[in-house]
Amino acid sequence: MTEFPPDVTVAAIPPGSAQGRAVLTDYFRDIVGRHHGRPATAGEVENAMAGEPSDDLCPPGGLFLVARRAGTVIGCIGLRLLPGGIGEVARVFVVPGARGRGVGALLMDAVEKAARGQGVRTLRLDSGSHLTEAQRLYAHTGYREVPAFNQGYMSDRWYEKPLT
Repeated sequence: MTEFPPDVTVAAIPPGSAQGRAVLTDYFRDIVGRHHGRPATAGEVENAMAGEPSDDLCPPGGLFLVARRAGTVIGCIGLRLLPGGIGEVARVFVVPGARGRGVGALLMDAVEKAARGQGVRTLRLDSGSHLTEAQRLYAHTGYREVPAFNQGYMSDRWYEKPLT
């Protein structure tokens, strides 16, 4: 059983709110920079955000959660509700200084609970092989690698987890 950090809270916010936009900018800066092996430029981040909008991560078709410590957002996760009892996990991110402390597992647990409450039977997500911390998190939280189910931005790994 994963022990979650006791001083971290998780709450839903609109992805278009000031805090939502800020953490999504950090997310895209991180993944674009890691994909290129160098710091991402502002233009690259803007292009990535425009190419992969997050507006659908809010009710009724989705959800956007943030993790906060002492009022500061330190991570996020999104959920898209798809037909057939499928939920797509997206925008999984923990700020570098908070990684390795259970924040990612806490976010994964929170999104799974929310998905179950919406009748989701299977969660899936895509990722990039350059996101090594994410690979460990997904394995740790019970996801298994599956064949490609989309052509996600910078994705070359796909995962799935049945919710029972």
